[in-house]
Amino acid sequence: MTAHHQTFHIAVVGGGLVGKSAALALAQAGLRVALIAQPAAPRPADVPFDARIYALSASSQALLERLRIWQALDHDRLAPVYDMRVFGDALAELHFSAFQSAVPQLAWIAESSLIEHALDAALRFQPQVSWFDTRAQGLDVKADAASLALANGRVVEADLIVGADGAHSWVRAQIGAQVMRRDYRQTGVVANFKAEKPHGETAYQWFVDGEIVALLPLPDAHVSLVWSAQTDHARELLALAPAELEAAVERITHARLGALECVGPAHGFPLARQSVDRLIAPRVALVGDAAHLIHPLAGQGMNLGLRDVAALADVIAKKEAFRDLGDPVLLRRYERARREDIGALTLATDGLQRLFSVPGSLARSVRNAGMSFVGAQPFVKRWLVSAALG
Repeated sequence: MTAHHQTFHIAVVGGGLVGKSAALALAQAGLRVALIAQPAAPRPADVPFDARIYALSASSQALLERLRIWQALDHDRLAPVYDMRVFGDALAELHFSAFQSAVPQLAWIAESSLIEHALDAALRFQPQVSWFDTRAQGLDVKADAASLALANGRVVEADLIVGADGAHSWVRAQIGAQVMRRDYRQTGVVANFKAEKPHGETAYQWFVDGEIVALLPLPDAHVSLVWSAQTDHARELLALAPAELEAAVERITHARLGALECVGPAHGFPLARQSVDRLIAPRVALVGDAAHLIHPLAGQGMNLGLRDVAALADVIAKKEAFRDLGDPVLLRRYERARREDIGALTLATDGLQRLFSVPGSLARSVRNAGMSFVGAQPFVKRWLVSAALG
């Protein structure tokens, strides 16, 4: 074995929260792991919070606790969600309560960099992980192993390749997986604000004229905006001066939290639904956005990816001693374990997006009647909360 050719049990291609969580989970199980990814970028010092914010469910918290990442986070930078209020086209409103659902909280709002930097630190102290800060450019799968040619000239050989390299996954392209994509013709506009009124650890969401506006609680009376806007409208929002954007958000949210003050620039990202015909191939498994992409209206995209990681780690932990990590039987177990969860959440978010995009008074009446019905059914609300918690 040369210095330019190294052998591992598993190679994870792609960083971010999902890829790094996968590398750490598998390394903590005693496997030798190669991580092909970049370290997290430093958080800008001139803004109080990241532009990229996630609503983490109970299942995500449980995984991060298992990895001993949750315990390492600065909890002063986390915000719990105890209530969620969803407003329809007219007066219809849905209220979800952690207290009424008998759970500690509905979600935790956390910055991407907060978690990713904690993962980076843990990975650098994990002796089972070798980190390659480069990119993969060649994949060769044989009967007994798979090898990755890296841009820095090294070759990594592994029993299993985990593709965690995002919505435009290179690994997915190498295995020839078919991608079904629906462009929503929307852009997610995100920005952070200091609010005049206390948010009370409540997440707010408005469905307005086919667009979806959410304000998520952050520490110290701050909130994070996620505005799923039609692409042309999003361009206009992104071009606004801070005072103009503040006024636009106050107007569409009916000044629910009073005056808003921008505390960082707005950013935009295109919205689409994406699914694949298979999550696995010989000696390859896909996780996270490489395997699925959903509308952010329910804030479940990252949670879905972290549940992929938990399922893959669980399947590997329970494998028979005689099975190779790339055994097709093992990979099919992972795919079966994830299909229902991915399919149900994709269908639900896509269906809601379609429902609230239909114009006209009849569609508006149906939506509002549906919201009123759900709001009057405690059992249904508890079931929805349970599904969101994972």
